[in-house]
Amino acid sequence: MRMELTGHAVIVTGSSSGIGAAVARRLAGLGAGIVVNSARSAEAGRRVAAELADAVYVQGDIGAPGTAAALVAAAQQRWGRLDGLVNNAGRTVDVPLQDFASVTADHWDQVLRTNVVGTFLVSQAALPLLRAAPDGWIVNITSLAGMRQTGSSLPHAVSKAAVNHLTTIMARFAGGGVRVNAVAPGLVATPWTADWADRKAAVERAAPLHRVATPDDIAEACLAVIATRYATGQTFLVDGGLGLMI
Repeated sequence: MRMELTGHAVIVTGSSSGIGAAVARRLAGLGAGIVVNSARSAEAGRRVAAELADAVYVQGDIGAPGTAAALVAAAQQRWGRLDGLVNNAGRTVDVPLQDFASVTADHWDQVLRTNVVGTFLVSQAALPLLRAAPDGWIVNITSLAGMRQTGSSLPHAVSKAAVNHLTTIMARFAGGGVRVNAVAPGLVATPWTADWADRKAAVERAAPLHRVATPDDIAEACLAVIATRYATGQTFLVDGGLGLMI
């Protein structure tokens, strides 16, 4: 697959490491200018931006007031346009799904504020420029946990189910020919999951492809969705077949 993105501008939230960094690198390699973002790891975010041919770094939690506008303003000031948005930033809490008693209101507030509200706020801020682009698009990174009874916590799983539905609603009503799709990974080897050895081993045993995903696997899926210009409102499950076994 070879897309030509020279002259295009893309925001990738949560792109200082893991999936977001892999997506940013792949899009930059196709010629796009990238707004790199992270909530806390500013040094890592600036390092990723410095690696890319044409990038700017914006620190900010997507669930916090002002971050969405700052991300869009960075693209507009640097390139005068915005062609794409990858809503990758997210968070979870590590509470087993069945442990209802340990889930607190604060867990819900933290996870939903970033994963659902933040994803919407950045999309909302980006849509005017995306509608003006020749081929504007949004890719939301969701999860197998939003489609099956699995995942790191109940708030995280429910938040990803909400983003899957948000994807379909935005696809229907975004207007301007903007395509809105989602990519739903299974377990991915990232810094976030670095200490999940037992879970990774379980996936390797159960999934038909017998391995966990790499960030590049998910970046590749994002490129496929971006390049599929007659698809919108779809969620692309990229889990090595794990969902077939649950």
